[in-house]
Amino acid sequence: MTRAAPRRPSVVLFDVFETLVQLEPLRERFVEAGRPGHELELFFARTLRDGMAYTLAGDAPPFRTIAAAQLAITSGHTLSDNAIAHILDGFADLPLHPEAETAFTLLAEADVPAYGFTHGGAGVLESILDRHGSSGKVRGVLSTEALHSFKPPARVYHWACEQAGAAPGDTALVAVHSWDTHGAVKAGLLAGFASRLEGGLTPLAERPHVVANRVDEVVAGLLAL
Repeated sequence: MTRAAPRRPSVVLFDVFETLVQLEPLRERFVEAGRPGHELELFFARTLRDGMAYTLAGDAPPFRTIAAAQLAITSGHTLSDNAIAHILDGFADLPLHPEAETAFTLLAEADVPAYGFTHGGAGVLESILDRHGSSGKVRGVLSTEALHSFKPPARVYHWACEQAGAAPGDTALVAVHSWDTHGAVKAGLLAGFASRLEGGLTPLAERPHVVANRVDEVVAGLLAL
């Protein structure tokens, strides 16, 4: 599709894990299950990889199903079913990044609807938002599980735009993953990249419309387009 022209978005979609939600507290659950904490990054990266691979091959299983299988593999099949469930149940207890709440406030003040856009079940983010008292600042949570898919195929972004009631060129995707903003730009959406996770934008990715360090700074930049 044609690259979206820079403009203030009418809707903003937020990637969830690592963009809005901190994964770090899951590390303690790995340790509690008898695994080294450093396996968190490997597990999460492999879960995303496998979700994308299943998407390319056809239908992707639900996020939790893929994550459970990857925990077994990453641990060398040493984790019991209860230990795997203990780690995965921790997703619903994860905290928001403080800057996420500031970003929600900026959008609410600008009367621009915000949506969570996740590979995981919608209930996970809904639970986190409820604990933080932020449910009213997010219009809804859109899960790619409805399509049996992971990002970044264009049809997944277009589905999210349809659910939010906005055209791709009026919809912005905000993420800390450059592959995600790349997918959004290629699908004709606006995109904002927060560099705090990757440290900068890789030249391999399509350039987003806004680049800043923090998610709230990205939202401020999108609102200023």
